[in-house]
Amino acid sequence: VVLPQAIAFATLAGLPPQYGLYAAMVPAVIAALWGSSWHLVSGPTNAISLVVFATMTQLAEPGSAKYISLVLMLTFLVGATQLVAGLARLGVLVNFISHTVVVGFTAGAALLIIASQLSNFFGVPIAAGSSFFATLHVFAAGADEIQTTTLLVGVITLAAGIAARRWLPRVPYMIVAMVAGALAGYAINRWHLPGSVTIRVLGALPAALPALSLPQFSFDTMRALGSAAIAVSVLGLVEAVSIARSIALKSGQRIDGNQEFVGQGLSNLAGSFFSAYPSSGSFNRSGANYEAGARTPLAAVFSAAFLILIVLAVAPLAAFIPVASMAGILLLVAWGLFDFHQMRTIVRASRAEGALLAVTLFATLTLHLEIAILFGIVLSLLLYLNRTSRPALRSIIPDSGSPTRKFRERRPGEAECPQLRLLRVEGSLYFGAVDHVADYLHQIEERRAVQKHLLVLAKSMNFVDVAGAELLAREARRRRERGGGLYFHGLRDSAAKMLHGPAFGSEFSAASSFATKGAAIAGIFARLDRS
Repeated sequence: VVLPQAIAFATLAGLPPQYGLYAAMVPAVIAALWGSSWHLVSGPTNAISLVVFATMTQLAEPGSAKYISLVLMLTFLVGATQLVAGLARLGVLVNFISHTVVVGFTAGAALLIIASQLSNFFGVPIAAGSSFFATLHVFAAGADEIQTTTLLVGVITLAAGIAARRWLPRVPYMIVAMVAGALAGYAINRWHLPGSVTIRVLGALPAALPALSLPQFSFDTMRALGSAAIAVSVLGLVEAVSIARSIALKSGQRIDGNQEFVGQGLSNLAGSFFSAYPSSGSFNRSGANYEAGARTPLAAVFSAAFLILIVLAVAPLAAFIPVASMAGILLLVAWGLFDFHQMRTIVRASRAEGALLAVTLFATLTLHLEIAILFGIVLSLLLYLNRTSRPALRSIIPDSGSPTRKFRERRPGEAECPQLRLLRVEGSLYFGAVDHVADYLHQIEERRAVQKHLLVLAKSMNFVDVAGAELLAREARRRRERGGGLYFHGLRDSAAKMLHGPAFGSEFSAASSFATKGAAIAGIFARLDRS
């Protein structure tokens, strides 16, 4: 499985094909031995390859010695960033990247892969590194330059891959597609008509182990690669942890996100000294590893060892693989990145999430990829903060239809006690939510001035920070001055420590907290104004 993928992804990254194979050797072994997943297989991936190409083409010519040198330095920086994140136990941060953002970025990456391969698939000359919309414009303007023989090889590759995936599910469809494309290209070059275009091929791979390499350490280089390193690090960690967790759901294993960070960091650090470009977990290869019956990380180690033997045996055969055939394989890869089911679910479930999906996809197509990734992360955090900053505030009343007067949410227009408001807070009362809660409290005070008593049902209030405690203290003072009070039922330990601790204990007496709803009603009822 890795052989055609590694060659295709290295081509996508603007590197000689053998560098994709190198990225699937040493990094795969290190990630398997130092990660936490039993089944995760690391190596080159499509998304990271695309980010590498998009960021590095701004600094050097793809495939050149300088380009390769910069990519190896990028691998080192990515590994160092990931290792530091793991040692600092920042694995939990992956949870803050919205699944919607990941789906949107992946779909955008798929479109970028398709655009990047139009030139190779159709034979239309398009400058490397062109933006998505510029590529479409140049392709449309040069449609009359399409090379029929090049297109034929690409179509045969596509058709063979689609057919193999449908009717030969146990055979790696990329191998079938690659062989079909190579045979078509060989036949056309062998018996091509006079005047027809010769099919371009990759050329033979060096039948050798990955060469030792030394990243070019310099302050200027590290500064130039800083933003790209952060973006690739985050993308790689999200990929690896997400894939490890999805397979762990099937295997019943528990994944340690921090250990996975360490494994990925060490694999990229080691890879930078063995001619590897940035790597991460691969869903296709990890899924195949699990389905094949892998029990321990040694399965990934052995697969890397066997890959070395395969490379030594078949490297010369790469001379027969047409560039158009690799383009066809990458188009198959790109199509597999579109998660149409998830996209439909997101759009139907939430208008806000649908808008976030669209914005992330558009940003991926229009911004530099490293900026688009960071932009998606910021959007995820903003979405999270927007939700947590508006905790649900529900007015509660005793249900007159229940013999035990069970509490339920008050419907619009229903009567409630004119002196006591029962308020259930669902969410944390922290600095970001203070304004929302303060506005609500101000509104109920304006509408019901005689409702001087407030019972907060706080079982769903996870924690209270200093800003939240200050808000409640002001509310308690204001209600006492008006002859009422602020009371709590079901305070969690963390919230109780804040409100009854040394900083705010004087504002909230022990008598203001009740263990049961019955005790709260009985205690507050005695303080109501009989008149």
